[in-house]
Amino acid sequence: PPAMLRDEDTEADFQRFLRRVDDVTNLLQGLSSPDVAVKEKAIAEAEEKLRDGGASTEEETRTTVNRTVINTRAPVRAYAFLAMLEKDAKERAKQRKRNEQLANALKEKGNDAFRRGDFARAIQRYTEGLEKLRDKQELYTNRAQAYLKIQEYEKAIGDCEWALKCNEKCIKAYFLMGKAHLALKHYTESRQCYEKILQIDPQKESLFKDCVNEVNLEEKRVKDEERAMKEVEAGNVAALSIKELLQRLGTPGQDILFYTGGIRILAEVMKDCTGQTLFRTNNGFSILGDNEAVGGAFCAERKTPAEVELCVSLLLLWQAVCAGNEENQHVLLTQPAVSAQLPELLSSGVLEIQRETLALIALYSENESGRKLLVRHQDLTRWLQILMAFVKCSDARAGSAMNILSDLIGEKRFKAQCGLLFSTDVLPLFTQLLVSARQVNQAALACAIGTMGNLCAEPGLRVRMAESRECWQGCLKLLDEGPDGSTPSYQECVFAVLGLMMNLLLESNGIIQDFAVDISGRCLALLSHQDGRIVTRAIGVLSRVLPASSSAVEEVVKAGVVKKMIKFLKAGGQLTSSYGIKTLGICTKSNRQAQEDLVKADKGFAVLLRLLQSEEELVVGNAAFCLSQCLGVPGAGTSLLDSNVVLLLLRLAGGDAARTSVQENAAIALGKLCVAEPRHIQQLRKLNGLAILNSSMKYVHSS
Repeated sequence: PPAMLRDEDTEADFQRFLRRVDDVTNLLQGLSSPDVAVKEKAIAEAEEKLRDGGASTEEETRTTVNRTVINTRAPVRAYAFLAMLEKDAKERAKQRKRNEQLANALKEKGNDAFRRGDFARAIQRYTEGLEKLRDKQELYTNRAQAYLKIQEYEKAIGDCEWALKCNEKCIKAYFLMGKAHLALKHYTESRQCYEKILQIDPQKESLFKDCVNEVNLEEKRVKDEERAMKEVEAGNVAALSIKELLQRLGTPGQDILFYTGGIRILAEVMKDCTGQTLFRTNNGFSILGDNEAVGGAFCAERKTPAEVELCVSLLLLWQAVCAGNEENQHVLLTQPAVSAQLPELLSSGVLEIQRETLALIALYSENESGRKLLVRHQDLTRWLQILMAFVKCSDARAGSAMNILSDLIGEKRFKAQCGLLFSTDVLPLFTQLLVSARQVNQAALACAIGTMGNLCAEPGLRVRMAESRECWQGCLKLLDEGPDGSTPSYQECVFAVLGLMMNLLLESNGIIQDFAVDISGRCLALLSHQDGRIVTRAIGVLSRVLPASSSAVEEVVKAGVVKKMIKFLKAGGQLTSSYGIKTLGICTKSNRQAQEDLVKADKGFAVLLRLLQSEEELVVGNAAFCLSQCLGVPGAGTSLLDSNVVLLLLRLAGGDAARTSVQENAAIALGKLCVAEPRHIQQLRKLNGLAILNSSMKYVHSS
């Protein structure tokens, strides 16, 4: 059950003190009230208190809080009483300010002692601070934290309760109280404390989940250990055999094959949670530190065949004892030798060791709690390049490594650690993989490319990648193979690389400008690919790379890009339309041939008129922009006489479009339309749109 306050008298004193403060505050408010009835009532209460001498119906308080004694023998009028109360309040305020300064100074001294690990001294300082200021919440919560450190859990709970009397929404008090209840195995009360945190601040959901998971894990651990102990006491053969095997493995001076055999047998008998628990409670995880032969073989840089066999056996054993057991997973990663050796085992080059190490790590990466353990207890600085290197493997190791990488890439801490060796180690390896795409595991390579694309969400990493000339050359090399004759796995690589390039093209630099013609040429070639996803991404890359180079625009226009875009826009996919109309907008902005090509390819501007009615405003804005650029072509305005273009543009320019840029593009197109073909003015006049046309003329002139 939850702990009660230690001193009931102190609790009563504190409550009486708070009530008296409330009484005086209410009386002062009443005497100062503009409401005559309220003021007269307050005066009557004040005179009654004077007659009673300030006595309370409760027993006399025993608090050490000073009280001002009012002389009731002399006749005192209400206004004099009010003046005395105000004077007393000011004196109390001054005293409180002095006490608060002293309490703050003592709190800082307590914090210094806490940081040094001198928890007894910290508690002493916080207590002295509370003697100066009894209602200072921070002193209670800080002292509670110190009590937790010395395992005085009941006292910690008591201080948290006092803190909540000072501030009922103190999240820190509920957090520390939850920790104290957990240590006392009060699991229900601990969860209730964490639920209070979520009620106070719904933004603390992540903290709530972590705390409740800790409670659940601890409760499960205790129950598992109790169940395992009962199995041993009942003489269960499997339970006893685990205990006996661990004892035999602790025998020093044996041959390495002896330990390997014992570890293999132990892994085979590890059938359930009870076995896993017995392994942990009988110090199974300490084998590396306790057994010099086993520890030496596991950590050896160059392993003999016997040491390789022992290492593989250990990895299999750990898989067995950690599968579905979060407590064991945590204990394993806190073993210094294991934490240090995992990256070394991954890069050992020994197939069996790498395979089983990947299988062990996969137990962690496949669920959220396991991933948190990895990022918390492992230095993941080298993991990106280590895992990416498995792309060169033709067997299942490549897929296993990429699955782990895909799992980890969502973790912020992993992304941050990836940046440390990104330019020096990761990018050179990645570029090498791109260049040799035909010789590596292509399914794994596609996953690796996707991972690098995911990392591009971090602006710092994206800038570094976009500034790498070798990276762009690698991407182009992969696209050089062309659309014909590629395997499905290679097509996935092409699709992934196009996505990566789209992300990189969010940046703008001289290197992108240098490669713009080559990039646009490769994308143009991919427009005939049979995979629609690849076509869409190729158009997307075009829409982002063309603004970097007028030469690139000129080349793709010569190659017939306008006609191709109109073809894709007629087919109508939403994403393709978005990229395609943007590409047309870039081409028609400054290229006369592109403008003429569009007028020829889109008879009567049928495609553009349809896009002007799209639900996507960016598509609408780009369509209006394209139309305005092409109205300078002879006959373009005339071809629209029998259409509803004036109505469409008028609605957009008049406010139907939410984006200002779309309104402006529509207004410009409307103005240019009337300049190109004055007969549209008659339709505009019928629609009462001349005012909008006049207001749009400034955009026409500026454009």
